[in-house]
Amino acid sequence: MLRKETVMKTTKLAKVASVGLAVSMLSSLAACAGGAGETSEMTTIPSQIETSATETEENVPYTYGVGKTFHADQPVTYTMFFSDASWYPMVDTWKTEGIFEEIRKRTNVTLDIKSYDSGDYMDQITLDINAGNAAYIIPKIYDDSKFVDGGAIVPISDYVQYMPNYTEFYNKYDLSKDIQTITRSNGKYYKLPGMKEANLINYSFVIRKDIWDAAGVDVVKLQKDWTWADLLESLKKVKAYMVSQGMCKESDYIWSDLWCGNESGQGSGGNLLGVMASTYDCNAGWNIGNGMRYNKEQDKFIFSPTTDNYKQFLKTAHSFIEAGILDPETFTQDDAKATAKYYNGKTAIMSINQGQWANYEQNMTAQLGEGKYENYVITMPIGSTRNSTVDPARLENGVMISKKALDDLGEDGFKQMLRFVDWLFYSHEAYDLVKWGVKDVHYTEDAQGNKKLKEGFCCSGLGFANDAKETMTDIRLKWGYAGGNFWYGGTVAEMSDNLTGAVADYVKRDFEDRDVPPLAPGLAPTPEQNEQINLIATPLISNVNSWTLKFVTGQADIDKQWDEYVKSCDALNVSGLVEIYAGLYVK
Repeated sequence: MLRKETVMKTTKLAKVASVGLAVSMLSSLAACAGGAGETSEMTTIPSQIETSATETEENVPYTYGVGKTFHADQPVTYTMFFSDASWYPMVDTWKTEGIFEEIRKRTNVTLDIKSYDSGDYMDQITLDINAGNAAYIIPKIYDDSKFVDGGAIVPISDYVQYMPNYTEFYNKYDLSKDIQTITRSNGKYYKLPGMKEANLINYSFVIRKDIWDAAGVDVVKLQKDWTWADLLESLKKVKAYMVSQGMCKESDYIWSDLWCGNESGQGSGGNLLGVMASTYDCNAGWNIGNGMRYNKEQDKFIFSPTTDNYKQFLKTAHSFIEAGILDPETFTQDDAKATAKYYNGKTAIMSINQGQWANYEQNMTAQLGEGKYENYVITMPIGSTRNSTVDPARLENGVMISKKALDDLGEDGFKQMLRFVDWLFYSHEAYDLVKWGVKDVHYTEDAQGNKKLKEGFCCSGLGFANDAKETMTDIRLKWGYAGGNFWYGGTVAEMSDNLTGAVADYVKRDFEDRDVPPLAPGLAPTPEQNEQINLIATPLISNVNSWTLKFVTGQADIDKQWDEYVKSCDALNVSGLVEIYAGLYVK
């Protein structure tokens, strides 16, 4: 088995022995290039924000500032929506002795939580906001476009100068071009995004390295410059070995993936097609969006699903099914069916992200036995570019603040709440708290900044699995630490301080052996233009997804029916979508 270890907390560039060392260079690259997304003219965001009356402000009934713990002189309560994940649901101990109680003890702020299941969180909070029942603090927001025009959400860009931790991070890591990607046509933005010093790759593939080694495939030697064709040939050798050993039949598939079926992929091909297409400089799967993509060489936005690169991506994806390697059920099956096949040794490759390593290890140890397998996360193969599959924009989901908070609290009370939010989501102290728990209670930290959970604790959210007999206490399940509502972005050191050796290794390899994709210029459609884009894109992308899955699975012939597919997209007004983007991008 692979040894688990934490990554040294450092961002110096003298060495590349840890993730922080290597990837910190990404920040300077990413800052020079904002995804277009769904955000009439180029918008201008200040490269630096000047804070207003931060640490020198007098006579405020609270303590705040960079390097300080926010603390209200008198107890105060703020309402907050909460996205409650079914796989680690909120329990009473989160409030009585866990994360919410620790926040209260430090800040004198009680969070009045209104919780919704994560599966319908957006639908439920949309109903509340539209009905005038918005909570003050609204986390876990990916797309804020539906809330911008109704007046229920504060244009938070008008207030960030009162948030010292936010402005310090923004200024230090030059996030202005990234923030342009969420800025609207009025020059304002409406959510406080999770901001990152640089992006770390998340999704890749895990393989059964013990089986690959036995099949004579040296993945460590191959992966630096390998292509998708090289991966296919490697998998053919692995399958031949598995057949010869009676581990599977010739008619079986040794790749049956998750996050692609009806449950997670939602008819788009999900993660697998998303990451594969990105290596061909295209949008597909989870990353399809509205299909528009910035072409740096042409310096314009194009509709990528009708390009030659997209056609090549389709042929590549289909080649794995045609060769009997990739299971067509990948695009219909539930995730649990895919993981079961990998855990019991029926398949030899599967998708993974940083948070799943511990889960995979724990399940495979339970089914196969400790020391009877070896997992290894591979470097993503090369397509038409050497680009990493990492998102070039250094923003995460974010937090909206309701107009109701401003109305109820008044200007001064509203600023006080913003400074609490600033501490909770952007201070280094709160980052460590919400991610790791309480220092010297749940974790220890050495002089170099290396963090380690104390004996008796585990955390699936951080990648530290329980023992085989499950005798350890999971700090996320019992107390709510390392949850998705608070833990966004951060410095490279912060984002990598929980990475196990295996995960840290593939993140480092991605930086060293792959290129950083260009960041698209920020665009800001008007509400009317957004409506036009959505009216065109909705049926168009449905058509693209349908054809894509047919091509990949062999239900349609890529060479014979490609022109038919392109014409079907043209009939759904691709040219209109391209024209809107051309008008938005003023060079």
